[in-house]
Amino acid sequence: MKISKKKLGVWMDHTIAHIIEIKENTIASSTVESLSSQGEKQNFGKDESLKHNTEQDQLSEFYKRLSTVIRDYSEVILFGPTDAKTELYNLLKEDSQFNNITIDIETTDKLTENQMHAFVKEYFAKVS
Repeated sequence: MKISKKKLGVWMDHTIAHIIEIKENTIASSTVESLSSQGEKQNFGKDESLKHNTEQDQLSEFYKRLSTVIRDYSEVILFGPTDAKTELYNLLKEDSQFNNITIDIETTDKLTENQMHAFVKEYFAKVS
């Protein structure tokens, strides 16, 4: 009996992540948003240091929420147009609880939801 691996695709930039899970022949998707993309913009005036620290804290929280999702999968592809995927990948590789998870990264353009689903299906069809 072949054990089915849990597969996950994550299209992401620094403000949002589209979570695409493949189960047998079905796809389920959801989103995780960074705190910086929610609510109203904060006014920091001329305090660039405060602005930078707040943005870093929000990004760190965003990556922490994504790592909680990724923890439950055996194969993960991180993809998207920005360096966010690489930043998250490096954080995950530093954490030993992700040692048994195969994580790859790919650079893509901004994609529609259907294009994201097709990308994830094609990616896992190639590596399986």
